[in-house]
Amino acid sequence: MKTPDRLRAARRLVVKIGSALVVDAQSGAARRAWLDALADDVVRCRSRGSQVVIVSSGAIALGRRQLGLASGELPLEEKQAAAAAGQAHLMQAFEAAFQRHGVTIAQVLLTLDDTEQRRRHLNARGTFATLLDLKAVPVVNENDTVATEEIRFGDNDRLAARVAVMIGADLLVLLSDNDGLYTADPRRDDEATLIAEVDAITPAIEAMAGAALPGDSSGGMVTKIAAARIATAGGCGMLIANGRRDHPLLAIEDGAPSTWFRSDGEVMSARKRWIGGALKPVGRITVDSGAVQALRAGRSLLPAGVIAIEGVFERGDPVRISDSLGQDLGRGLSAYSAEDARRIMGHKSTEIEAILGYRGRDELIHRDDLVLV
Repeated sequence: MKTPDRLRAARRLVVKIGSALVVDAQSGAARRAWLDALADDVVRCRSRGSQVVIVSSGAIALGRRQLGLASGELPLEEKQAAAAAGQAHLMQAFEAAFQRHGVTIAQVLLTLDDTEQRRRHLNARGTFATLLDLKAVPVVNENDTVATEEIRFGDNDRLAARVAVMIGADLLVLLSDNDGLYTADPRRDDEATLIAEVDAITPAIEAMAGAALPGDSSGGMVTKIAAARIATAGGCGMLIANGRRDHPLLAIEDGAPSTWFRSDGEVMSARKRWIGGALKPVGRITVDSGAVQALRAGRSLLPAGVIAIEGVFERGDPVRISDSLGQDLGRGLSAYSAEDARRIMGHKSTEIEAILGYRGRDELIHRDDLVLV
């Protein structure tokens, strides 16, 4: 499949944009015309059925202007202050761009811990799923206001890759300040050539990455290669393309140069392999014959079909699923703790709130978190 076709075919798409694209280097203000063009591209992707998540830098760059902070590297406390001041301006710029199309945006702030700690990961993934179902466009940034050096990504390339894997995206697009990965730094080597496709991230590929440009950007090609390793290992293909053009996604569809990183497998199969093989179950859920049929038909496990709960587990923990004869059906990630699961088993999903006192998920185990043997 050619690169333009990969973008057109993406069912779930994550687009990452850096500070240099969002913020004008001279004025320190948001590049409103460019954001309008990006919004046009996103709306066009959505019109053909794609779900789109944006990961955007720019809060610190916008905030430092508002607070009158000097250019150059900032200490952590000033970065956090700039992020707090700039985040509102960043979201205002995105809101204005998408309001032209009647599209709602939603701010999502994450730290490294949110993507690594399983329960927080599950909470964030549920939020993304709900926002996308409600036709909103999530706009993600690192939560620099509260993140310390120990829990920071420090760049949004790797954050975007983690988000892409978290939500089961099949394509991550990193919009850069050049056309993709070159054999050498094109700023220093006139003979550097663009690599159109990368089948595997080898030491030779990693050696081609150069340093970040000076200014507000904290990434560079080094972090983009790191992002590619995360995304492709999770079953998500990745593109690096030039974001300096207006309508950058449309330019990719029209054949603009880019670098494609081939994934290690299909998104769902990669995730299913992780659930089915890398996690040790800490409990067991036994289901009735009706639930067995539903699961084999590709549906989620609802509380109504559960007849027994064994073990002690928390929300997000892996559990075995068995039929009434004790035969294993598969494994899954429970959306409820063992205590709450026992309280709602055998009940309809509409009764969950009345039983538990809060509105949780309708499914005890969602089909995306389920692997059958």
